Amino acid sequence: MTNNLNLAVLIDGDNIPSRNVKEMMQEIAKYGNPTIKRIYGDWTRPGLNKWKSLLLENAITPVQQYAYTSGKNATDSAMIIDAMDILYSEHADGFCLVSSDSDFTRLATRLREAGKLVIGIGEKKTPNPFIVACDKFVYVEILRDASNEKVEKKEKDKSDVDVITNKEINLIRSSINALSDDDGWAFLGDVGSLIQKKQPNFDSRNYGYEKLTPMIKATGKFDIDSRESSSKSKYKLIYVKNK
Repeated sequence: MTNNLNLAVLIDGDNIPSRNVKEMMQEIAKYGNPTIKRIYGDWTRPGLNKWKSLLLENAITPVQQYAYTSGKNATDSAMIIDAMDILYSEHADGFCLVSSDSDFTRLATRLREAGKLVIGIGEKKTPNPFIVACDKFVYVEILRDASNEKVEKKEKDKSDVDVITNKEINLIRSSINALSDDDGWAFLGDVGSLIQKKQPNFDSRNYGYEKLTPMIKATGKFDIDSRESSSKSKYKLIYVKNK
């Protein structure tokens, strides 16, 4: 995870909920420095009122875009044009596209073709083509305030946490096989990176685990070995192996 990149954060105000914007910005900060933060929408519409009080708090610049034609989303076009302007200005190392709209699939692909990191954030209803066009895709539903988690834990355990299936097990297993040494062990950091490349929306938090290590351990399908680092780092190196 490279957190010294300059990121352009472009938010589709028409297709993303205003709640948890603080958590969204905290998540984005893990990947880089959000030097450009813009949100697009028709601010004359009552539906965007919830965003207004959050913009100053998070230093997000609103961009007014009128809907010129009924049924057409002018916000998409404005966001895409700005993204290309930023790309050619070379003021950003990566982009964070916050939307659940598949119309940004081609934009994400084009930005990656230019060598830029592309992070997507959207709801679980986001179409798969947009998800796989990003380097990483994070679901809004997992970005929750810790205080809310305690209050809503029971409800979320039933509705918001995905079940680990054979699909996830096989994804982890095949990634370990691709990276393992002669004894079958693979460095977990490399395994996680490979999984992310294969499936951009893979996130241990989707399954109720803050980190990948406890998720893998919970499956009971893999051996885990914690090794001392050769450097003076206080962190141990985690290796995994298929059982």
